[in-house]
Amino acid sequence: MNPDRIHLIATGGTLDKRYNPLTGQLDIGAPVLPEILAAAGIALDVSEVLKKDSLDITDAEREQLAACVAASPARRVLITHGTDTMGASAALIAPRAPDKTVVLTGAMVPWSVAGSDAAFNVGVAFAAVQTLPPGVYIAMHGRVLPHAAYVKDRIQGRFVTG
Repeated sequence: MNPDRIHLIATGGTLDKRYNPLTGQLDIGAPVLPEILAAAGIALDVSEVLKKDSLDITDAEREQLAACVAASPARRVLITHGTDTMGASAALIAPRAPDKTVVLTGAMVPWSVAGSDAAFNVGVAFAAVQTLPPGVYIAMHGRVLPHAAYVKDRIQGRFVTG
């Protein structure tokens, strides 16, 4: 991989959930990141590191994600991630990738559901990963902040400065 290219990593989460008519549940499907970017005329490969709700990611899997980011030759990495533990993954990645620009994003509503925030969050994250200096950031709700400055407010269903 060219170090100037953006490494896209999908881990699952709400962004990738789709309705399963057999169970009546929302299940994590294939990464939707390629579809979202294709709608904007962007075609890039996506690495699928995990396929889980972030509440189900184990410490070992979080380590696997951090190792993937650290080992990537790309200097810019965009990660789609479930919002519940996005901050925990960002905190683990930060010391392992000090010279990289890493942006994590997700969605409160699945991309497959009308009214989803997924495409907007991905667009903001895609722009941010290309323009920010090295560091680990979270891009949600039209804002991009260093990962340690954000917390998920479960009552509001939004990320807020913490």
